[in-house]
Amino acid sequence: MTSRRTRLSAVCAAVLLATAAAGPASASDDQGGGPDVAVTVYGTGPSGRSPGQLSVHWKSAGTADVTGVTHLTLDLPSGMRMHDVAMMYSTPYDYSFAESLSPDGRHLDATFTGTMVPGREYFMKTTFSAAPDARSGVIRATVANRDDTDPSDNVATLAVNTPQPPAETPHQPEVSGISTPGGPGTGGTEVTVTGSHLADGFVLFGDDPAIGTSCTETSCVARTPGGAGTVPVTVVTPGGADTADDGFAYSGPPPAAPPAPVVTGLTPSSGPASGGGQAYVQGTNLAGGTVLFGDRPAQHVSCGPSFCTATPPAGAGAGTVDVTVTTRGGRSAAVPAGRYVYEP
Repeated sequence: MTSRRTRLSAVCAAVLLATAAAGPASASDDQGGGPDVAVTVYGTGPSGRSPGQLSVHWKSAGTADVTGVTHLTLDLPSGMRMHDVAMMYSTPYDYSFAESLSPDGRHLDATFTGTMVPGREYFMKTTFSAAPDARSGVIRATVANRDDTDPSDNVATLAVNTPQPPAETPHQPEVSGISTPGGPGTGGTEVTVTGSHLADGFVLFGDDPAIGTSCTETSCVARTPGGAGTVPVTVVTPGGADTADDGFAYSGPPPAAPPAPVVTGLTPSSGPASGGGQAYVQGTNLAGGTVLFGDRPAQHVSCGPSFCTATPPAGAGAGTVDVTVTTRGGRSAAVPAGRYVYEP
């Protein structure tokens, strides 16, 4: 996979989805293995009273599923600002997505949680404006996932009336310590993680993203999610991931369990006993879930709050099984709407 870069024309108002400049060859191209998430950014500049448009795309570019939390950033140069919070258009809605925009409108953080099978691509859009004396600079987008195997395609830039910078491969982060060794299971403890090359990162406590993370080159400040026991503390950046030597110890009871998942529909309701294809599960409280066909786990599962996609596993033979979803809130009850028939 090569990094792709685009550039606006010399007149900021002009529309150009430019040919991408080649970046360094990626590990997935050379070795063909592992999860790899890649980012690209496209756009048009402001024209008169019309705002500019930006579109950030991220894609599973490797040979294995990209799972868990994927973090994206979008940064504008001085004098430019975004006016709309990013909007997700990708369907089906088998993921969770959240974003936050800085007060000055120049920095966007977004978190995508779901499974991306190889070749799957998502995108978000936003609008931006530029002051009359600030119509040049470099717009920069990044992507990061803990399991990513190739950092060479994790940074993309869009040059506005300025030379295109060279392709960037970010540094591997290094974590040297955490400020607080433990806190209540309900979460909310502020923790400072120190190290180097931490910019554009996010923090995981175990598998759970921290709340309100803010990272510079040398530190990340974050609040803990709820949890139990001692969990590793990991900083994930576009350059990779690194875990602190010492974990974070939760004490006291964890937060109350979320509501149990409920299955309300399944499409299709039948398929070959050999498995395969794709099934769509509808319901409530499904986010982050796993899917079972009877007692057999589905593959390539991705669940948003009310929708899951999954590949049915092979069955034990012809017959009917209940399809259920399991989350931290428990396992959904078997219902007629969730029955799946394995055909001979």
